[in-house]
Amino acid sequence: MSKYTKEDIWRMIEEEDVEFIRLQFTDIFGTLKNVAVTTSQLERVLNNEIMFDGASIEGFARVEQSDMFLRPDLDTFAIFPWRPQQGKVARFLCDIYRPDGTPFAGDPRHVLKRTVQEAAEMGYQMDVGPECEFFLFHTDDEGNPTTITHGKAGYFDVGPLDLGENARRDMILTLEDMGFVVEASHHEDAPAQHEIDFHYDEALKTADDIMTFKLAVKTIAKRHGLYASFMPKPKTGVNGSGMHINMSLARDGVNVFYDGQDCNHLSKEGYWFIGGIMKHIAAITAIANPLVNSYKRLVPGYEAPVYIAWSMRNRSPLIRIPAQTGTTQRIELRSPDSATNPYLAIAVCLAAGLDGIRNQIEPPASVEGNIFAMSEEEREKAGIKYLPTSLAEAIDGLEQDVLIREVLGEHISRKYIEAKKEEWKEYCAAVSSWEIDRYLVNI
Repeated sequence: MSKYTKEDIWRMIEEEDVEFIRLQFTDIFGTLKNVAVTTSQLERVLNNEIMFDGASIEGFARVEQSDMFLRPDLDTFAIFPWRPQQGKVARFLCDIYRPDGTPFAGDPRHVLKRTVQEAAEMGYQMDVGPECEFFLFHTDDEGNPTTITHGKAGYFDVGPLDLGENARRDMILTLEDMGFVVEASHHEDAPAQHEIDFHYDEALKTADDIMTFKLAVKTIAKRHGLYASFMPKPKTGVNGSGMHINMSLARDGVNVFYDGQDCNHLSKEGYWFIGGIMKHIAAITAIANPLVNSYKRLVPGYEAPVYIAWSMRNRSPLIRIPAQTGTTQRIELRSPDSATNPYLAIAVCLAAGLDGIRNQIEPPASVEGNIFAMSEEEREKAGIKYLPTSLAEAIDGLEQDVLIREVLGEHISRKYIEAKKEEWKEYCAAVSSWEIDRYLVNI
């Protein structure tokens, strides 16, 4: 049931003195875009009459098929707290439609809505809670981002050691002004690395919130003379930034992953969901870890998962079952990073889990020991395999996974694979500073 009606929107815009409206949408690579109009165009906005040129967006449409319409989701209406109080700026998150009234196949939000509907037809609602990590870097004299930080803080340190504490405080207050329920925040392991966790919610709402979260964090960081980066591994020798995805399914409001009679308090559906994720993890990785740089984070020694395994409470495997029971029982996928498109990442995780339930895919035995401390022989004996070690390997996994490509749809699958193959090609052809330092003088 919708939270807002058209009449509600008219009233709020008049009462709050809103002058500008941003119609926001996300491209297939997870980049937020928008078309801005004044409130004089509000009737056209609410009647789904605002158009844009889809051919201008990478991965969207050909020139001859470029006309796209933006349909605002009224429940995503929000006023930007950081904009002027006189002549305020509001936004809607939008779905993308073709002129004939059909959803655009390249719209990531539509992919997630379609997958959520599939879950609903099976009797499930998916709830998701992300753990979003980011770095706060200094900017240069021209305001451009650097990788420089003067911070020396580590896990859970406080100010004055945590030099980003004030910026993080303002981020939280801004997010709360926009309706977020922020559950916790802290300084992470690496210097200048931070995490802000917000409340679990329905899958589509959470994906929307992730996009809003990143925009708000970047905006407030800039006000403090800082740059907020969600790059997975911006610095060598320290932990990278992930976005662990916590997932649960409910039927009629009851968490179906919980079984008090099981030794792990995990239901059959919970085990099968894990089995589905593990079966499709190579293809999921291509979406959840979408950059060449993502795989600099997924290496041993920096707390990110490297091996395909699951465990109760053990933090070294890919999937962890946190110490929760009852209504809070959940499955935590630890590999994704914040560079991912949240709509696509959540969609492929849900689809893989549903596949596990539908086909009763049993996961392997849980691994309770530290996988990183095991020998290669021990891991091989336990049947523990590696996650993809490069973008090229992950894309190969996506190409071979029929289900995940069907979830994405032919349009997104093709465009995404083409773009990522080109990204890998460019990376392989580029000469890095590491190569110069290592080889130029010695060869």
